[in-house]
Amino acid sequence: MIRREFWAGKRVLVTGHTGFKGSWLTLWLQALGAEVSGYALEPPTDPSLWRMLNLEGEVAGHVADVRDYPTLLRTLGTARPQVVFHLAAQSLVRPSYEDPVGTYATNVMGTVHLFEAVRHTHGVRAVVNVTSDKCYENHERDRAYQESDPMGGRDPYSSSKGCAELITAAYRKSYFNAGSSGTALASARAGNVIGGGDWAADRLVPDFMRATLHGTTIQVRNPEAIRPWQHVLEPLYGYLLLAERLWEDGPAHAGGWNFGPTDDDAVPVKAVVSALVSLWGAPARWVDDQAPHPHEAHFLKLDSSKARNLLQWKPRLGLRPALAWTVDWYKACASGADAKALSLEQIERYEELARR
Repeated sequence: MIRREFWAGKRVLVTGHTGFKGSWLTLWLQALGAEVSGYALEPPTDPSLWRMLNLEGEVAGHVADVRDYPTLLRTLGTARPQVVFHLAAQSLVRPSYEDPVGTYATNVMGTVHLFEAVRHTHGVRAVVNVTSDKCYENHERDRAYQESDPMGGRDPYSSSKGCAELITAAYRKSYFNAGSSGTALASARAGNVIGGGDWAADRLVPDFMRATLHGTTIQVRNPEAIRPWQHVLEPLYGYLLLAERLWEDGPAHAGGWNFGPTDDDAVPVKAVVSALVSLWGAPARWVDDQAPHPHEAHFLKLDSSKARNLLQWKPRLGLRPALAWTVDWYKACASGADAKALSLEQIERYEELARR
C-alpha cells in the first residue's frame, strides 16, 4: 500500500510534470499531501491534461528545459526536494526519426543533467528515473523482457532510453551508492500507458479520441503489432511504492524495475482499437493505414515478477477495465465534467482496488 503518512509534507520534484504521466503523478502526489514542485517545458499538447487539471496555482512549476543544466541545478537548489521523479523526455518513436539530435539531447544529456543536479543538491534521498519498456534490445521474440536483459534499441527513441538506463546504472555505481551518498537511485520501465487526458500525436488512444470526437475515421498503423497495455495509474502506483522503498532501504531497491501488465494484456493494436470502438459506440470506427511508416517494434512484453515479489506490486485493473475507465474519462470531459474531480475520483477508485 502507498502510505499517506509517508508522503504527507514530503518535498517532491517531478520533471516533465506538464506531460500526460507527469500530470497524473503530480495530481496524485498532491492528493497524498506532498509538497510538489515541477520542472518542464510548457504543456506539449493543446488541449493538455495539465491545464485541464488547473494545477498551475497549486504547484511550484518551473518552465525550463532539462538540456539547460544551470537552470535545472538552480531549480533543485530552490526546491530542495527529498524525492525526485524524472519523467521529462522526448517520449515518441516517430518524432525521434525526425529529430534524433533533439531526442538524444533530451533523453540522454537531460538525464545526465538531472543526476548532476541531484549530486550537487543536499538532501535528495530517493530518485526514480522513468525510462521505457523500449529500452531493451528487442529481438521480437515471444519472451517477456527482464531487468537483467541487455539494453538497446533500433530507433533513436528506443536507443536513447537504453542509453538513459546505462547512464542510470553508471551514476548509481559511481555516485549514488545509497550507503555513502544518502541518495538511492532506481529506474522504472512501464508498458504502453493509456488513460484520460492523453492528447499526444502518434499514440493510439489520443488519435482515436481526436478522430471520434471530430466524427472521422482513425487510421491505424501496424494493427498486428503486440504491445503491453496498461492504465497510467498502474505504473504510477509502482513508482510511488518504489520511491518509498528507496527512502527506507535504498541499497536493496536501487536498480531497474519493470512495471508492466500481465501477459494477457499484451495484445495486438487492433484488439485495443476494436475494444475502444465497442466501448464508445457510434460513430467510432477505424481502418488499417497501409501507408509506409518508420520501423517500430512488432512484439514487446515485460516481465514484472521482480516488482511483484519485492514490492508486492501487481496490476489491479486489467486491460478491459482500463479501456473502460479511459473511455469514461474522455466521454465525461466531452460532456463538460470537471477533469480534476474526475481524475481524483479515478485515483480514489484505484487506491480502493489496491486496498482490497
